[in-house]
Amino acid sequence: MKTNHPIKGSSIRVEPIRRLEDIKAIKKLLRDSPRDLLLFTMGINNGLRIGDLLRLKVEDVQHLRPNEYLRIKEQKTGKHNVLLINKTVHKAMANYMEKLCPDSADYLFKSRKSGRAISVEHANRMVKNWCRQINLRGNYGTHTLRKTFGYIQRVHYGVGYELLCKRFNHSSSSVTMRYLGIEESEVNDILMNEI
Repeated sequence: MKTNHPIKGSSIRVEPIRRLEDIKAIKKLLRDSPRDLLLFTMGINNGLRIGDLLRLKVEDVQHLRPNEYLRIKEQKTGKHNVLLINKTVHKAMANYMEKLCPDSADYLFKSRKSGRAISVEHANRMVKNWCRQINLRGNYGTHTLRKTFGYIQRVHYGVGYELLCKRFNHSSSSVTMRYLGIEESEVNDILMNEI
């Protein structure tokens, strides 16, 4: 049996990257790999599922500028969502276009071997490897990118669960609360607020 693969019907939870310093360290690690840097940057800035990112073609995004978006249909839910190009994603995308000069018909996250999109499994190994290389302890995978988006939005920008629920296309904000995971230290921190 493969390690870190859930038994059918169960799941293994992955963690978000909680510290901005760790996000910067991964970006620094990936600076010479434009495709991987774009995948990481797009993932943590949009909160979309990896399967939806991997289906993108260069032609879908190559002409998008900051604050423009692409309307997508989520593969898992069939619901509509958007991929927004903010300044950080645009910078990573411009670097990717300049260094790799991809063909418009190529998958954005093309496998170096097959020419098809990289697989979810390969992307999962990549994320685990990046986290391992910067010495993050815990369980990480492709869903880490989506969870990192939500965690950073909630903790560093004060975005409420209701808005994140809408972004994630979750059925309720309680699902989003469980999804992002509240640590005991966060609950204890509110006890320091004097009334």
